[in-house]
Amino acid sequence: MAETFEIHINENSRVPKYKQIVDSILNGIDGGEISIGEKIPSINELSESCFLSRDTVEKAYKELRKRQIIESVKGKGYYISRINKNDTINIFFLINKPSTYKMMIYNYFVNAIGTKGNVEMYIYHCDETLFINALKKNMGGFDYYVVMPHFRDEQSKHTSSTREVIEMIEKIPKNKLLMLDNTKPNISGEYGSIFQDFEHDIYNALKEGLDKIRKYEKIILVYPDKSIHPYPFRIVRGFEKFCRDFKLDYEILDEIYSDMELQDKDIFITIRERDLVNLVKQIRQKNLKLGEDIGIISYNETPLKELLGITVITTDFKAMGESAAYMILKNKKESVNNVFKFIQRDSL
Repeated sequence: MAETFEIHINENSRVPKYKQIVDSILNGIDGGEISIGEKIPSINELSESCFLSRDTVEKAYKELRKRQIIESVKGKGYYISRINKNDTINIFFLINKPSTYKMMIYNYFVNAIGTKGNVEMYIYHCDETLFINALKKNMGGFDYYVVMPHFRDEQSKHTSSTREVIEMIEKIPKNKLLMLDNTKPNISGEYGSIFQDFEHDIYNALKEGLDKIRKYEKIILVYPDKSIHPYPFRIVRGFEKFCRDFKLDYEILDEIYSDMELQDKDIFITIRERDLVNLVKQIRQKNLKLGEDIGIISYNETPLKELLGITVITTDFKAMGESAAYMILKNKKESVNNVFKFIQRDSL
């Protein structure tokens, strides 16, 4: 490692020390203090020089290897990965909204691409005009185009595409196109696709939890009928089919109201975060017991739901992001229904 470069560890910082090592090396590369192909200290050397445990340094190096920033050469040590910058893949990543779970997909994707790609993210807020303009402005400037097709129509309801959207997507060379998250619209040719099948996914996930769900007397889906970022109506169709097939009493609401008529043995499926928060507040205010008196299943996993013990039905965001990166790096043109899971916790 260059003599002028040092790993900086701030003992008073709340940032984990392994993360400080990772950031120091990344900053050194960006600042030109460490060269591509240059050897870096061994785990033992860095452990001794920075007064850190070997496990801490090993964790940092494992993260750097996962992101393909460093590589190990047997019998010689660790080196900054030799990457020909002319071979870097430029990727246009177009998402419909900056939600927690969409950003999870993006972050897993970027980490899996590592140093082999340069990813530029754009957000179109489910607006058809913004989507089309973003593609027009950037057409031809990227090696791959990753797009999530979710739009709102004139009634603020969800739609997967419009004629103008399809015409715009058709202009992307199919060997450069990857459709993500939503089922593909009527696009011609062969291209990559990793999608959620919203109707069947919710049906099959709820079926997994059927024994628990049957302990409640009524199941209520809170589906926002109109929204700036609307949700696919196929979620409602899958929910209704599940309830009919298993003869469950059900109701569909468009939101959690400020003073709900909560009944003992109701179970709610919430989609929006604010509905989940409002519901939990009212359960506590009315001295009802979550998971016994009232059940909750939330749509889409987030770290906070895991922390709070909220049961979820969710696509695997990690699998989606990493599979998308794999398809681009290996130039695959497959159509994949992403993994969808039922994760039971204390709220059910």
